Amino acid sequence: MSEPEMKLTEDKIKPVEDEVKSGLRIRAAEIEDVSLILEFVKGIARFENLSHLVTATEENLAEGIFGKRPYAEVFFAELGGVPAGFTVFFHNFSTFVGKPGLYIEDIFVKPEFRGKGIGKAMFLHCVKLAKERNCGRMEWAVLDWNSARKFYEHLGGSPVNEWNIYRMNEEKFENVLEK
Repeated sequence: MSEPEMKLTEDKIKPVEDEVKSGLRIRAAEIEDVSLILEFVKGIARFENLSHLVTATEENLAEGIFGKRPYAEVFFAELGGVPAGFTVFFHNFSTFVGKPGLYIEDIFVKPEFRGKGIGKAMFLHCVKLAKERNCGRMEWAVLDWNSARKFYEHLGGSPVNEWNIYRMNEEKFENVLEK
């Protein structure tokens, strides 16, 4: 086992009973959860009116999250043993801070479980992980119409002015390499 793989094993998310809500359990996703991960991905895509952009499959999620080189981590929030929410995150690195950062790709609570403190518990779990892993900052993106912006600002998050997120999808890789 290589050094980075060992580190991921040592830092594995441990199940916790969250003090925010009785009966709420946060646990790391396992390979057997790939279909559940895809179900949550499709759920957040529906919420964001972006279902047409989902091309993820169980196979490529399994490889990207649980393969030889994991690129992201996932945890679930379960209320009374029922999966109620999920979070996908990964580490980036800030040269300005000189430390890793924790980037939240997705944080999603199923509509029928909203308003019960689950989103807050998942967000605070990310904060705890960032602190335990000596991260210099935590980042995430929120659509401009999403009312969760107020929630994040209430918890101390703030939009980063003067910075725009740019994205290049894989269809553009070949085009740019030919330029």
